[in-house]
Amino acid sequence: MNVFILNSGRCGSTTFIQACRHITNYSAGHETRLRLVGTARLAFPENHIEADNRLSWLLGRLDKTYGDSARYVHLSRERDATAASFAQRADFGIMKAYREGLLLDGEAGQTCLDLAYDYLDTVEANIDLFLRNKSQKMSFRLEYARQDFTDFWNWIGALGDLEAALAEWETRYNASGQIPDQPQT
Repeated sequence: MNVFILNSGRCGSTTFIQACRHITNYSAGHETRLRLVGTARLAFPENHIEADNRLSWLLGRLDKTYGDSARYVHLSRERDATAASFAQRADFGIMKAYREGLLLDGEAGQTCLDLAYDYLDTVEANIDLFLRNKSQKMSFRLEYARQDFTDFWNWIGALGDLEAALAEWETRYNASGQIPDQPQT
């Protein structure tokens, strides 16, 4: 069985996978196939847990490939904190791709935070719509990570070192700094 950690990014997905590496009956990876195209992009091994925020743009293909046979986790974090973290990263990665590719650079006066909220609202709506008809899904909030991860562990029948996995939630992986709130140039 495959497990997909659907998320916007900036919500603990790196930490989630670090915790999953203490599971012995699943492999786990973070953005392991992001540079691949075609069928290879979604050809994950059996009994694999994958977190990749770019999957939110591939949900139609994910549905065709895995449908209701996989388990899905909707990982999220408090909205303002997530947007603030994205605003800090406005000039690279998925925020740059969203601004330049989807919004064609947006409008004058839009702040990094405006764009981050727009991106976040779009991705969260995509995930919610995708999960609407899935029977094997769970919500996971970063703010309740230790409890939610224990529930996740039991839900997938994980084997391994739960205490070591829970300890991973004490480390902040891939953290952002201060929030810029100036208009995009």
